[in-house]
Amino acid sequence: MRLNELGYRAESCFVDLGATAEAHLAEALKAVPYDCVLIGAGVRTSQDHFIVFEKLLNVVHATAPSARICFNTNPSDTAAAVQRWL
Repeated sequence: MRLNELGYRAESCFVDLGATAEAHLAEALKAVPYDCVLIGAGVRTSQDHFIVFEKLLNVVHATAPSARICFNTNPSDTAAAVQRWL
């Protein structure tokens, strides 16, 4: 993962688009503290996934309130998105 190559401790947390997405993300965020959370364009830009995006954003806000939140437009600009906030 490019972020790890840049010296960040980065982890991916893939969620489904259904009933377990919120719980899965909350569990991951409670496991270790995070400085930044990125919600990818695959969830964020699809009108079909808008409600899931909204729910995930609220999970980040509630579970990791000190974490910065960033967004990419595709996987190739993920590092740049994180670097804008860290």
